[in-house]
Amino acid sequence: MHDATPVTTLVTYYPKAGRDDELVALIQKHWPTLNQLGLATPRPAKLWRGADKRTGRTFVVELFEWRDGGSSEIAHQSQEVMAVWEPMGPLLDEMSIARLQPIDAAQHG
Repeated sequence: MHDATPVTTLVTYYPKAGRDDELVALIQKHWPTLNQLGLATPRPAKLWRGADKRTGRTFVVELFEWRDGGSSEIAHQSQEVMAVWEPMGPLLDEMSIARLQPIDAAQHG
């Protein structure tokens, strides 16, 4: 049994040169698809474009919450989710996925 606690996830997408807009169009479908399938929390994903100040390399950041610890596994079995994820591959140079956990201020204060 998976933990029922939502899983805050930060994904950083590094698009291939000239593919930013295509990638963003897919990312904008990501959370709505997860939400429709009940795999994400109702809190809408937040999206940002960024550029590394030193290198100029551009990227897109997505912050969203999986419904629980098992939702990402279920997503890999979903045709609807794979219809968003699979076309991303050719558009990406790299991608990182981070599971975020809050730091308790009382422990570090």
